[in-house]
Amino acid sequence: MSMNDEYQPINCDDYDNLELACQKHYVLTLKMRSGEIVEGKASDLISRKRVEYLVIEEAGSTRDVRLDYIASFSHPELGTVEVSID
Repeated sequence: MSMNDEYQPINCDDYDNLELACQKHYVLTLKMRSGEIVEGKASDLISRKRVEYLVIEEAGSTRDVRLDYIASFSHPELGTVEVSID
């Protein structure tokens, strides 16, 4: 990806919405900053080497998605959330 590799924390409210999605195991549609669309069940939020990831389950496997690579995410209960970089 052509983005700067240095992690940029996302807005706290956006993070809180992702936490709620994980607690309720929502199936989210993620629009990545690269244009890719990812759909999967929100499973967990993790931090590795000062980089935060959303763990999603898609097609029977898990995938770690860097939070600052997500442009927006949506679910009927949350609506569409545009992710802001702090």
